[in-house]
Amino acid sequence: MSIHSPLTPSPADGFTFGLWTVGNRGRDPFGDAVRGVLSPLTVVPELHKLGAYGVSLHDNDLVPMSASLAERDRIVREFQAVLKDYHMHVPMVTVNLFYDPVFKDGALTARASQVRQFAVDKAKKAIDLGEELGAEIFVLWGGREGAEVDAAKDPRDALGWYRDGINALVEYIVSQGYSMCVALEPKPNEPRGDLYLPTVGSMLAFIHTLDHPEKVGVNPEIAHAKMAGLNPVHEVAQAIDQNKLFHIDLNDQRIARFDQDLRFGSDDIKGAFYLVKLLEDSDYNGPRHFDAHPYRSEDAKGVWDFARASMRSYLAYREKVQQFYQDSEIQSALERIRSLNQEGPDLGNEEGLNWWRERGYAYEELDQLVTELLLGLR
Repeated sequence: MSIHSPLTPSPADGFTFGLWTVGNRGRDPFGDAVRGVLSPLTVVPELHKLGAYGVSLHDNDLVPMSASLAERDRIVREFQAVLKDYHMHVPMVTVNLFYDPVFKDGALTARASQVRQFAVDKAKKAIDLGEELGAEIFVLWGGREGAEVDAAKDPRDALGWYRDGINALVEYIVSQGYSMCVALEPKPNEPRGDLYLPTVGSMLAFIHTLDHPEKVGVNPEIAHAKMAGLNPVHEVAQAIDQNKLFHIDLNDQRIARFDQDLRFGSDDIKGAFYLVKLLEDSDYNGPRHFDAHPYRSEDAKGVWDFARASMRSYLAYREKVQQFYQDSEIQSALERIRSLNQEGPDLGNEEGLNWWRERGYAYEELDQLVTELLLGLR
């Protein structure tokens, strides 16, 4: 097909995938892996073929913790070579501070100062790796920064340790002359019973207590907001409002379930539409990063079907956003709503109050028009 389809992704769309996403082996708490290990050197050309812009990674997605310095350098060189061959980018790196048993009581919030220092040192090495790969964003997800037994540690102490750790990492970035910024990723629970700083709002408040708040933003994940029963669009909008949307993880989730990491736009169709609309209306120019997993039912082919569909879905929603602005009935309904709110009497007397009390806002009509647009009826 020689004509470029509007639903065919290209690097200009800025789509990225974590090595841990397409590389997810389908393991869950009740079942072992169903797919083999996927080498990063295989992931890069396959995603390039599908039209992705780049990949992101945890430090240990690429370099095992047990690797010697020589092994580490060899792995990085090979990865850099394949990135160059396929014109792929690494906009973001993160650090795994949750998998190894040493972090069972937390990483930056562990009671033991030795563990906290080990976590900071490990994160600094991940930052160095990101700098080598050209990453501009360092994401920090506190997967073990929480508690099941609140008597075990005072949450005020834990937040203080958390602050100290992030301050140390930002100071390291500044002292090394790196241009990298830090994006903190909130989540309400899982794997800990309760995680500290569980929402975008709590992260934003925390950022303002840091030594270099200008260097730190947020990385909202759609599924994490929905796990807390929140509206991800409102969470992301708050980050945009404060110029703190440094990165975003796109996926899907059913409210109040475990962290499902469903393919973006596959469950909440209206919510996905409004999220894409928000990002496009806000001229967000960061990576559109997919942090989701192929179903456990899938083989190797299903992994690449998942990746292709993730990008195609975003583009389809983006096309619907364009149709939203081109649809004359929707725009007329919006104009009537705007007019209704510009007219009407003053509220300084009973007559005016009653007029505003009794008036309607025509939101039913508008919502149905958008629903029909998404259902392909318009």
